Amino acid sequence: MTEPQTITPDHVRSLLAADDGAASLVLIGGRVEVLAADRLDSDEYRGALEVASRDELAERLGPDPSDDDIAAEAGGLSTSVQQIGG
Repeated sequence: MTEPQTITPDHVRSLLAADDGAASLVLIGGRVEVLAADRLDSDEYRGALEVASRDELAERLGPDPSDDDIAAEAGGLSTSVQQIGG
């Protein structure tokens, strides 16, 4: 059995900082990555599990999220991924 993936506050910050509003946080091959939308359909990332898009995350967190808000979001995303077996 593989170890559950943990999404950290740094992952959330990286996604929020992405230039591409359609960028996504994905799980692929046992790692968490921020991925530009145009790369999500590439052969290299086929089968990746999309966890959240930048736009969705920015809408949930608002324009100036606190460190606590970011940490809570990372925890919630990690829990969701673990529940679906990511």
